[in-house]
Amino acid sequence: MTAIPIVDGLDTLAPRYDAFILDLWGVVHDGVRPFPAVPATLARLQAAGKRVVMLSNAPRRVASVVAKLDEMGIDRSVWDHVMSSGEATYEALRDRSDPFHAGLGPRLYHLGPERDVDVYAGLDFTVVDTPETADWVLCTGIDDADETVEDHRADLEAARARDLPLVCANPDLIVVVGGHQSICAGMLAAVYEEMGGTVAWHGKPHASVYRRCFDLLDGIDRSRILAVGDSFRTDIAGAERAGIDSLFVAGGIHAPELAGPDGPIDPSRLERLAREAGHRPSAAIAALQWSKAMHPTPNP
Repeated sequence: MTAIPIVDGLDTLAPRYDAFILDLWGVVHDGVRPFPAVPATLARLQAAGKRVVMLSNAPRRVASVVAKLDEMGIDRSVWDHVMSSGEATYEALRDRSDPFHAGLGPRLYHLGPERDVDVYAGLDFTVVDTPETADWVLCTGIDDADETVEDHRADLEAARARDLPLVCANPDLIVVVGGHQSICAGMLAAVYEEMGGTVAWHGKPHASVYRRCFDLLDGIDRSRILAVGDSFRTDIAGAERAGIDSLFVAGGIHAPELAGPDGPIDPSRLERLAREAGHRPSAAIAALQWSKAMHPTPNP
């Protein structure tokens, strides 16, 4: 099998593609600030006439994600669209066009922080205080960065005892916030599935969120779209399922596993990680940058 190509910058790939679907956390920013090369790289993509969709597994609606980008100083002129798992969740709960969501009862228990309420705000559900009084559970994540699965096991067990369906608004298992690793909603939802519970997932790597991106990129052939992400489980797997090429960013969540003595990407470690994950990117890069000369330092 041919080795996964390792590129220094997007300048070598850009001529092959008309649009880019970019992961946010771990690729564009670290949860606190954009990575150094990102603003200039996004500007170069726009200057080259490329269309950019920011695709996030944030359990919040698009307006909240855009506000966060604004706060970080990522100018709106350097991207075309934003899509999030939170938006996909909201649309599914609003439309209820499939049997799972149509079957949800009126009482929801929100397993997650107050900042994520826009995922269901304005919809015809009543929020209850405990799983024991709920018809279903909406899982959006944790409130404090140091929380663990054990902090929420009682709620999960109570929900499972009543066989409540669970809707997960963020399939990520973990996230790195300014160097600190925290669990995400996906970790809690995965534990619930292990208990035998039923889960509806929204966001990467699931197909529905990519269909929304393709709608936003109407007119562009999928062979001319490149997905960029730092997670094999969500970004690379999602691109494979959607039938598009992918660029793996090694300086993100997998950085500790990939760095070698000669740089941020050890080719043999990259190959091993891809085999173990069962997903193979079209190429790999240390960090989202236009060229090595622009910013040789990978994501911290």
